[in-house]
Amino acid sequence: MSNKDKSKKKVLASRMGKVGGQAVLEGVMMKCGDNIALSVRREDGGISHRKMQFRSIRKRVKLLNLPIIRGFVNYIETIKLSFSTLSDSANMLGLDTELGETKFERWLREKFGRGVLDFAMTLGTVLGVALGVGLFAFLPTYLANVIKKASPSFESGWFVSLFSGLLRIAIFILYIWLVSFMREIRRTFEYHGAEHKSIACYEAGLELTPENAKECTRFHPRCGTSFIFVILIISILIFSVVPSVWPWYVQSAVKILMLPFVMGISFEFLMYAGKHDNFVTKILSAPGLWMQRITTREPDLDQLAVAITSLKLAMPEEFPDFDPLTYDKSEAAASQKAEETDAESKSEDENSTDTTASASTSMSTEEFPN
Repeated sequence: MSNKDKSKKKVLASRMGKVGGQAVLEGVMMKCGDNIALSVRREDGGISHRKMQFRSIRKRVKLLNLPIIRGFVNYIETIKLSFSTLSDSANMLGLDTELGETKFERWLREKFGRGVLDFAMTLGTVLGVALGVGLFAFLPTYLANVIKKASPSFESGWFVSLFSGLLRIAIFILYIWLVSFMREIRRTFEYHGAEHKSIACYEAGLELTPENAKECTRFHPRCGTSFIFVILIISILIFSVVPSVWPWYVQSAVKILMLPFVMGISFEFLMYAGKHDNFVTKILSAPGLWMQRITTREPDLDQLAVAITSLKLAMPEEFPDFDPLTYDKSEAAASQKAEETDAESKSEDENSTDTTASASTSMSTEEFPN
């Protein structure tokens, strides 16, 4: 291997795991170090962008940067950042939250004021979280214990852990599959695909263009979908140490308390899998990558342009000359030209089809005369 090839390989290796992102409303957020860039596609076709700073508490408190602990802390910070960027993307799109109110929410606001509405929405969120905890924590363990009591052959603690773990995975897959039919979710999944493809394009060392990114994979081992799936799989192993002789509600409570440890282990594996490509990581990453066939969709060039805008803005050291306004205009012109080319190609295909149909009709008449 020449020095040039070695140097290129080293550069590509340094890019692995350097940038991450998230799909938001009609856009993509990218994060590199403390830099955060958020870009959304407006209704008029333009791209709005915003740059922010986010300094992790792990950089200020060294104890929180220890292996396993950092995984749980990272998860909490990711959730916080996700809600923040989703709210920011809605504001950048100019969405009025009151326009999205249900009739019941509007009635509450008009009759009792904004404070009661906020309380009701907060209560709804709490109940939603409680429902999620019930479905994923209590219900699987309860059903596993019911089956264990009904059949003496299932007395093993491994059965409770395995059955409840598989049930959690089934609930998760069913939930994601059902929401994927919603139009807004499908659009978000397309931007999720754009996020993955643009990162894959960057990590492969290709020029960051929508055309190049479109040829890259939309599946990524460090995806949040993979993280959740790894948590579900690893929890089967770790939760097996919980004594099955305990009451089911005690087992569930203990498992909830063990979640930070499970998240920490899962995070360490995901970071390792993102930088190493071997047989073991491929096997353990496979379920999460498979789930990305649901949580990501093939994006169009306009969506890829939004993702690339965020990626370049989040990495000013590597793209110091990047001007999002100029890029937006050039991509809009390229997109319009591509649409015109597609229209011309479609017109030619239709003309060709008409000619072929005429010839086919003529042939049929000759073969089957009246």
